[in-house]
Amino acid sequence: MYKEPIFLQPVFQERIWGGQKLQTEFNYEIPSAQTGEAWVISAHPNGPSIITNGPLAGKTLADAWNEHGELFHKSKDNDEEYPLLVKILDANDDLSVQVHPNDTYAREVEGAPYGKTECWYVLSAEPEAELVIGHHAKSDQELKTMVENGEWDQFLGRIKVQAGDFVYVPSGTIHAIGKGIVILETQQSSDITYRVYDYDRTDAEGNKRELHLEKAMEVTTVPHKDAVGEQSVSKVEDLTVKQLVEAEYFSVYHWELEGSASLTLEQDFLQVSVIDGNATITVEDQSFEIEKGSHFILPNGVRNYQLTGKAELIVSHV
Repeated sequence: MYKEPIFLQPVFQERIWGGQKLQTEFNYEIPSAQTGEAWVISAHPNGPSIITNGPLAGKTLADAWNEHGELFHKSKDNDEEYPLLVKILDANDDLSVQVHPNDTYAREVEGAPYGKTECWYVLSAEPEAELVIGHHAKSDQELKTMVENGEWDQFLGRIKVQAGDFVYVPSGTIHAIGKGIVILETQQSSDITYRVYDYDRTDAEGNKRELHLEKAMEVTTVPHKDAVGEQSVSKVEDLTVKQLVEAEYFSVYHWELEGSASLTLEQDFLQVSVIDGNATITVEDQSFEIEKGSHFILPNGVRNYQLTGKAELIVSHV
């Protein structure tokens, strides 16, 4: 059906901690000065991407998944939802400290198909910017005590980051993106978040955002375990491929193109986000210009393709 990339239009989400970098860094037309997220490859009902080219132009990615499963090598008896979600987040302020459930908890408690394991590629970061990753509680009781007493400085683990850093965040990991960081996030297609701490912030009406302490403490991994994966680098002609993570739910790569490379699609489908530069992708004598801020899927049925130009891309697949 498609012998070309499936290009997708971002869906924007306004957040209390959002800013304007999705406009200034990616030239997107954002809805407000508090735009926190661009859902750039999404079939989630809370923000499905719209297809912009080909016979399914105007349809959502969810429509394509449900009605044309052959594009993803989806078997006819597979009734699961599209598995992944890619976002770009602009943390103009600190995000809340939160945790996500695994698949089993999400299905049994929330009636949702997926929990949320995610990973972050840091696109930009202000000097001294930090992420919250993990905690220092050694037992469930110590976790409960430290959270209920608000011992956040003693409880939370923090790391400084800079552009190009990569962090893998399995479900059950306490985490937060800090002020001044822009990331590309690859995750399971889930929007379940249990908020642990929100810096006592209030909205325009003076209301604090809801916390979900009981569920958060049920799903948090105790003690915290650092998620360290093997990374590898390979070359295909003028393309340097760095494998960032190969995990249960997804594999994610950083591609750096400086010239041209001829490639073969070996996965069921491939998700691609251009994070810098400009290039051309050619499939069966059709060429398509791609640039920073372009997002597309190479569907099943595309076999061979060529990339030409100078660009950086984040690529993922199940």
